Amino acid sequence: METQTAPTEAWKHVVWLSLLGTACCLALSLGLNYLLLFIDGLTPYGRSVITATLLPIIIGLPLFALLGWRQVEIRRYRQELTRSGTYDQLTGCLNGAVFTSMVDRRAARPSGPRSGAFLVIHPEHLSAINLRFGLEWGDEALRLIASAIRSSVRKEDLIGRIGTALFGVFLPGASEQDAKEVGKRIRQAVGQIYFAPKGDKDVLAIRVGGVVFEHELAFEDMFRSAEEGLSELQDDTGFQLSHFNN
Repeated sequence: METQTAPTEAWKHVVWLSLLGTACCLALSLGLNYLLLFIDGLTPYGRSVITATLLPIIIGLPLFALLGWRQVEIRRYRQELTRSGTYDQLTGCLNGAVFTSMVDRRAARPSGPRSGAFLVIHPEHLSAINLRFGLEWGDEALRLIASAIRSSVRKEDLIGRIGTALFGVFLPGASEQDAKEVGKRIRQAVGQIYFAPKGDKDVLAIRVGGVVFEHELAFEDMFRSAEEGLSELQDDTGFQLSHFNN
């Protein structure tokens, strides 16, 4: 019942606004012409010129200004809607679904770079941060780590939040050396973050697992290989890079 009432009320509002606006325009036109009759020095042609000039300015200028402002607002709302559906609201990275889709589409392209690398980044001690300082500080740690990742990758690389505490970085066309340099930069950038919740300085750390391939793979294959490298890391190692023979 409510779904039927809402459109009806909306159309009533449109009809009343249209009638009221038209009535105001007619009243303005009649009133202006009536006032011009009392100016003796004006010829009929002069009155018509004044009316034809003033009415579009008085009516059209605010109307088109309002329509233009509405268009700007609609465009902004659409951009916000697109962004909210594309990017993770907490970290600003691509959300998991969009990131996975973009990686798979690039892998399916008939042309373009075929080799590359894929990194999986896991923030350390996040659960401990949540327990010690609260969830808002855990979220802040994720935001800082995401910012460090973005500042460390290449322009063409894709970054996505693929889990609650897991990031993925797709490096199209990257060599093994490129992947090692990017992974090293990310770990250094995270290690340099000043993180002091409630005045207590803490150290943020990450583990990075990656895979290098000669021909682009589906997301699931790259993620599985990179995650295996992540699970094989020793306590004193923060970066593990493997090769996928395809």
